[in-house]
Amino acid sequence: MKLGAFSISLSVKDIHASKKFYETLGFAVFAGDIERNYLIMKNGNALVGLFQGMFEKNILTFNPGWDESANKLDSFNDVREIQQHLKQHNIKLESEADESTTGPASVILVDPDGNPVLIDQHV
Repeated sequence: MKLGAFSISLSVKDIHASKKFYETLGFAVFAGDIERNYLIMKNGNALVGLFQGMFEKNILTFNPGWDESANKLDSFNDVREIQQHLKQHNIKLESEADESTTGPASVILVDPDGNPVLIDQHV
């Protein structure tokens, strides 16, 4: 199964301090809007999302249909196909994609240790 680009979405207390910290580690702003309290930072293939005041826990994020530079992939598993696979394996979903639609959609599940996993398709 192809899950697409991977990133960690961090719930940060001070987006300016977090931005400075990750820049010191060699990350640069790739996307987002600091005035809207979110940034996507990139260092090579590594992606870290900084989100202030948007969610409580850090989230593991996968983007079907995208590579780590947000380029559309020619071949990928649609989020609805991934959702069906998860259901067949009795994985509890916190939120589901509408299987009667196409295009952008998302699924949220929680791993055995309580870590949220977001499968967020933008294409």
